[in-house]
Amino acid sequence: MDIRNICLLGHGGSGKTSLVESMLYLTGVTDRLGKPADGNTVCDYDPEEIKRQISISLAMTPVIYNGVKINVLDTPGNFDFAGEMQSGVRAAEVGVLVCASKDGLSVGAERCWKYLKSQNKPCIVYISKEDEENANFSTTLEALREKLSKSIAPVVAPIWDDNKRTIGIIDVLNKKAYQMPENKKGAKRVEIPIPDSKMKVVDELYGQLMEAVAETTEENMEKFFAGEPFTKEEIMTGLKVGMHEGTLAPVVCGSAVTGLGTEMLLSTIVDLVPGPQEMPAEKATDESGENAVEVKRDPNGATAAIVFKTISDQYGKYSLVKVVSGKVTGDMSLYNPTTGKTEKLGRLYTIKGKKNEEVKEIACGDIGAIAKMDRLKTGETLCDPKNVVKLAPVQFAEPCYSRAIAPKTRGQDEKVGSGLIRLNEEDPTFSVVNNAETHQVVVSGAGDIQIDVLVSKLKSRFGVDAELDTPRVAYREKIRKQVRKQGRHKKQTGGSGQFGDVHIVFEPQDEQEDMIFAEEVFGGSVPKNFFPAVEKGLREACAHGVLAGYPMVFLKATLVDGSYHPVDSSEIAFKTAAQLAYKAALPEASPVLLEPIGELKVTIPDSYMGDILGDLNKRRGRVMGMNPTGDGDQVVEAEVPMAEMMTYAIDLRSMTQSRGSFTFHFVRYEDCPAAAQEKAIAEAKAMAEE
Repeated sequence: MDIRNICLLGHGGSGKTSLVESMLYLTGVTDRLGKPADGNTVCDYDPEEIKRQISISLAMTPVIYNGVKINVLDTPGNFDFAGEMQSGVRAAEVGVLVCASKDGLSVGAERCWKYLKSQNKPCIVYISKEDEENANFSTTLEALREKLSKSIAPVVAPIWDDNKRTIGIIDVLNKKAYQMPENKKGAKRVEIPIPDSKMKVVDELYGQLMEAVAETTEENMEKFFAGEPFTKEEIMTGLKVGMHEGTLAPVVCGSAVTGLGTEMLLSTIVDLVPGPQEMPAEKATDESGENAVEVKRDPNGATAAIVFKTISDQYGKYSLVKVVSGKVTGDMSLYNPTTGKTEKLGRLYTIKGKKNEEVKEIACGDIGAIAKMDRLKTGETLCDPKNVVKLAPVQFAEPCYSRAIAPKTRGQDEKVGSGLIRLNEEDPTFSVVNNAETHQVVVSGAGDIQIDVLVSKLKSRFGVDAELDTPRVAYREKIRKQVRKQGRHKKQTGGSGQFGDVHIVFEPQDEQEDMIFAEEVFGGSVPKNFFPAVEKGLREACAHGVLAGYPMVFLKATLVDGSYHPVDSSEIAFKTAAQLAYKAALPEASPVLLEPIGELKVTIPDSYMGDILGDLNKRRGRVMGMNPTGDGDQVVEAEVPMAEMMTYAIDLRSMTQSRGSFTFHFVRYEDCPAAAQEKAIAEAKAMAEE
């Protein structure tokens, strides 16, 4: 069967899920139009999606139109779930960018367009919600062309009534006009004559499309300038090539509610979107990951498939795969180059929202699901053991927003941990770290909504209530001057006593973070066999500094003198004596807190530069440089204390209307300024009291 794989993407609320409903209704898959507000759509079936009335994860359903199977991938528009959109683009041949007519060019559309271009994927633009008040096709189209690309070209012209409401559309290529019969449920579009007032616009748009066709080959260019008309075949081939090469992004419009324009979109997909086997060979590597190889999209070639998404629900685990070469059948054993293991495949399915239909095989270019593949993870390849290749996985953005997570009732830490591991199989865009130093489990994702959804899923799926908190900062302590102190431990209470006596010099050093221990004892005042006990006592003491209990670093301790008792001296006595010397000396050695500093790289459009620099100053940041990216963006590099970055992901969004992105990595420790030090010490004391 002929196949097309499309991914719907765009800003949240632009009507992607409703458009899928319209496609399913038009092709007779469903007998009613579901609405996100009613919680009855095919693609938004997760309880969290129904509750929040937004898409949270990628959903898929096939649509059959004119004998062609169109696999529709519906992705969330919310930026916290951008990883789902990236997974969808990985599996599709083309992106359908959905823009709401009255919103003009939204930030989400801008970001999705950039992402499609970075992945070299063609794009169709669908301007939605044409039936709503204040819908304005022309303004939206103008904004898209001005801000994104001149390659955006309409293959449709809307017909308006006196109130500027869209009542019909004109198919520019075939020069036919259609409208939907009013108040007739499930009715098909009806052909109407093109209004005289629209003929000029249609001719103009047709001319622009012919120019796009002319630019695809030299023969077409000669024909165009000679004034010869193109044949229907030449037009379709030219537009297809233009889409493929990114010199043309066709625009259609419509309304998912009335169904106007849905059929036009489907026919545009069938006519202009390249089939999977028409796409260039996929770049891959061999098993070592070092040598590049190409995987041809050959139905008769060796099997190679990429796992682009994992769904894990109460019925089990499904690995969604896109077959790039060969075919996948249920009785196969395929090799996973990431784990080095051969996997015996389970049952195969076609996914239709939350419903699954068992199939015998998944053909080349098609998308399907394999059940119960417990070892298989998102991004991994399944291939023929005799022809091992590693297909490129989805490159997700680094998690940039962190919260500490803990169960509300004690003793349920394991439940939270195992729940997060299960959820991470489904959504690899967040990470979980058990920070031994701060004694917190820290979950990091793209933003607050993503982490909020994780907490809700822990409750609904795994029955555990969790709460979120600000992650603690892992400070350090060091001293700034030399101090010599005696530590004397003496205990005489009948029987054998305890006696240890040491004189130790404590001083700062900058060779290594760990304590350096030395001894300069003369005349055996402390016998050699007690040196390890003194060192052990000091190393244990260094785990807690004297200011706020953070680890002590860059310390040198030299044992210079002491005394012992031939009977009462023991290792434990000398260990205790060393710790007494440490406690006496360090408060006098000018101790200071060290705070972790990270390297920040923030990518923003030029126009936000002033706001970003002002904000970094408030965060005690040092700007190290600025580099233009070449597409109107700047990368600002700065060093900022980690303590000031806890809410940066949310703050950057509001400062740049979600256009900014950043990465932040630890680089080193630095002395903490007095005001910040006081605050950190007060927090540590409050925590210790708790």
